[in-house]
Amino acid sequence: MRFFKYHALGNDYIVLNPSDFPGWEVPTDHQIRAICHRNFGVGSDGILWGPLPCGSAADCRLRIFNPDGSEAEKSGNGLRIFSRFLHDRRLVSGRRFKIETAGGVVEAEIEEEGRLVAVDMGMVSFDSERIPVAGPRRDVLNETIAVGGREFRFCAATIGNPHCVILVPEATPELARTYGPGIETDPRFPRKTNVQFLKVLDRANIRIEIWERGAGYTLASGSSSSACAAVAHRLGLVDRSVIVHMPGGNIDVRIGDGYQIRMTGPVSRVAEGTIDAELFGEFR
Repeated sequence: MRFFKYHALGNDYIVLNPSDFPGWEVPTDHQIRAICHRNFGVGSDGILWGPLPCGSAADCRLRIFNPDGSEAEKSGNGLRIFSRFLHDRRLVSGRRFKIETAGGVVEAEIEEEGRLVAVDMGMVSFDSERIPVAGPRRDVLNETIAVGGREFRFCAATIGNPHCVILVPEATPELARTYGPGIETDPRFPRKTNVQFLKVLDRANIRIEIWERGAGYTLASGSSSSACAAVAHRLGLVDRSVIVHMPGGNIDVRIGDGYQIRMTGPVSRVAEGTIDAELFGEFR
């Protein structure tokens, strides 16, 4: 069973091409957990399952799975990685192509032979019904959430997947690790949520720490970068061109009309190989 591994700023994914897995309609929760496990498996922040057939609006379809087996609607880093995989394996023609996800269709553009990939991520919305966030319909801006004995001010957004953005004086890994799990599963977020702790550095730079839904503490995230830049712009704290600084590195985000997001960042190829069936029998 063949696999391909890439990382985008330390956020690593395993790409599984369904054509290499006859008889698999989709990986099971058990198989996903086994492959992603850092000690007993190959190790990754998730599985990219594709390319899959799709409608006429895109060139192919992608399904994205978190290490706990849950499915993600969209992943910015995952999309950049999958775009490079398609380019590397010559599964698409040209430098620009469209990928269908559960969170909508995106357009990718290959730069520097795949070492840099730009993705038009779609439109950020702050609408509570679209994110979703419980309560009356509203734009979710500067609301209060209490977790672990501490109170935070947050904004919520979606770019095809849900985000809770918390502005803080200092963004630290400890904040994400300590409070991220409780915020992710807070009942006001019926589909759970990705969590970001955001510090505005200046009008062109922000720093974030990330707790990712279904994955945990994460070194970088493209959709988180997109949501945080949009929130900071909506609050009037940054301009339309923002560099998002994360522990794994930086992503460039451009905010267009209607909060349309274009995200650009690096992708690195790590390895390719085969997964032995013995893994799934031994993993508990």
